Amino acid sequence: MLSQDILVVGGGLAGLAAALACDPQLKVAVISKVHPLRSHSVAAQGGINAALGNNPEGRDDTWEGHAFDTIKGSDYLADQDVAELMCEKAIPAIYELEYFGVPFSRFPGGVIAQRPFGGAGIPRTCYAADRTGLVILHTLYEQSLRRQVKFYNEWLVTKLVVKDGKCLGVVVFDLQKGEIMPVKARAVIFATGGYGRVYLRTTNAYINHGSGIGIAYRAGVPLKDMEFVQFHPTSLYPSNILITEGARGEGGYLVNNKGRRFMEDYASSAMELAPRDIVARAIQTEIDRRNGFENQYVHLDLRHLGEKKIKKRLPGIREISINFSGLDPIDTPLPIQPAQHYSMGGIDVDIHCASRMEGFYAAGECACVSTHGANRLGGNSLLETVVFGKIAGEEAAHWVKGSSGSKDEEKHLLDAALEVKKKIEERQKREAGEKVHRLLNRLKLIMSEQVGLFRNNKDLGQALEKIAELREDYQRVSISGKCLRFSQELVNIIEFESMLDLAGVITLGALNRTETRGSHYRLDFKERNDKDWLKHTLVALKDGKPQISYKEVHITKYEPKARQY
Repeated sequence: MLSQDILVVGGGLAGLAAALACDPQLKVAVISKVHPLRSHSVAAQGGINAALGNNPEGRDDTWEGHAFDTIKGSDYLADQDVAELMCEKAIPAIYELEYFGVPFSRFPGGVIAQRPFGGAGIPRTCYAADRTGLVILHTLYEQSLRRQVKFYNEWLVTKLVVKDGKCLGVVVFDLQKGEIMPVKARAVIFATGGYGRVYLRTTNAYINHGSGIGIAYRAGVPLKDMEFVQFHPTSLYPSNILITEGARGEGGYLVNNKGRRFMEDYASSAMELAPRDIVARAIQTEIDRRNGFENQYVHLDLRHLGEKKIKKRLPGIREISINFSGLDPIDTPLPIQPAQHYSMGGIDVDIHCASRMEGFYAAGECACVSTHGANRLGGNSLLETVVFGKIAGEEAAHWVKGSSGSKDEEKHLLDAALEVKKKIEERQKREAGEKVHRLLNRLKLIMSEQVGLFRNNKDLGQALEKIAELREDYQRVSISGKCLRFSQELVNIIEFESMLDLAGVITLGALNRTETRGSHYRLDFKERNDKDWLKHTLVALKDGKPQISYKEVHITKYEPKARQY
C-alpha cells in the first residue's frame, strides 16, 4: 500500500504552495486529477493583490488598507482576523514569488507593476500582463520539481478515509490503470478547487466539479457559507470564457445598447471597478430591462485604450476574443455576460487551515477560511492560494511531527477501497439505467435558473425539490462500458454525487438566509440584516441529511457599515 507523511490533493496553486511549504524531510506527494499545469489556476488572468505601493496613485498603500477593502468588499461577512492575516502576509508572499522567478510586469525602474481592480481604493493588483495565474502556476511547478515533490497525475480521489475522527488517507481511482486503491497518509491537505460546473454558464474548466468539497462533506466535515456564489461580471458571450477584471482595471467601459456607460446608475463613484457582485447584478439588470444586445449581453469597450496598450497589457484577452468570438478588441467592443466564477464558501477550516477532523486540512477555493465573506474582491483569490496554501503545508507538517498512528489503519483503508469497488461493480452489472450526463445537464439548468444571481423563496424551494428528484434518479445510473481506463463516464458518476450534495447545500443555505448580502441577492429580502444574519452558515451531514447551524463572524476593529462605491 502506498504511504505518505503528507498527501496534497490538487495540483493547482494552493496545492503546490502547500507541498512547497512542507518540511522536506517528510514524504510529501501531490495527487492531481489532471497534470498540474492543466489545473484551473492557469486560467486566472488579472493579478494578485498586495500593498506594495508601487503605483504612483498608491504610494501610501498599507496592508491595513488592503484588509479594510477586503472586509468591506465581503459585505462584512469575512472573519476580520483572517482577512488581516492574509493582507499582512501578501507583501512577503509577492516577494517570495518574485524570488522563485515569477515574471511580473514592471513599471519603469524595474519595480513590480500594479493596476486598479474592483472594490479597491488604491491600485494594488500585481500582474503579469493578463496571464498571472499561468506564470505563477508554472513557476511553482518548476520549484516543486526542483525540490523533487512526488506527483501522481490523473488520479481521482473518491473517498476520505476516517476512523475515530482522524483522517487515515484516501481512496483513489487511477485513471491510467482503471483501478481503485487506497493511499495511506498521516495528514491530508485538500486543494481541489471549485464547483463551477454545477452551473450552466461558468468561467470554470470542465474539471471543476467540486468533488473535493463533497468528499469532505460526506466524511463529516461541515461546509461553510456555501450560499455565497460569485458570478463574474464579464465572461465572453456565448462561450463564457473569462474576460479579466484587468480589462476594466486598464480603463475598459461597460456599455448598453443605448451606447451609455450604465454603471453610473449602480456605483457612481467606482463605476466599472465596483465589487463583482454589484457589477454582475448591474449587467444582468440591464439585460433584463432590454438594454442589452439580443437580450443576452452588453458590451465591454476597450477601443479607446489603443492598440499599443491592449497588446502590451491584455494580449491574452485579445487572443481569446479573436479565437473564440472572431472579434478584435482593438476595433470592436466585446459581448459579455455574467457567469458563475468562484465559491466564497467551502470546507470549514480555521485560520490555520485545519478542519475539525484530526489530520485533515484544506486551502484555496475548496476551503472556507472566511477571508472573502459574502463577496471576493478580484486579485484576492490568487493571494489566498499562496498564503493559505503555505500555511496549510506548514501546519500539516507540524501536525505530522507530533502525531502517532492508529491501529488497523491499513485494514480500514483496504475496506474503504473495497466499498468503492463494489459500488462501481453494481453499476456495471446494470443492463440499462439513467445516464449521468443527462442528470448533470438537468442539475445545471436548475442551479442557473433558480439559484443564480437573483433568488427568491419560491425558486429556491422548487430547486431543493428538483435536486431531491435528481438524487433518486442518480441511484439508477449505469455505466456503459466494462473498461474503466480513462473512463470519463465513471469520473462523472463518481463526482456527480458530490455535485448533488453541493447543489443541495448551496440552495438550503440560500433559502434559509432571508437577507441580501454580497453575492446572495434575495428579491424578497432586499436589505442586509446584520441583527439576524451577521453570521456564518454551517451545514454538516448527519444521519444522511444536511443539518444547518450558524456561528458568529470574527470582528476586530471594522464595525459593519453600509457598502457604498
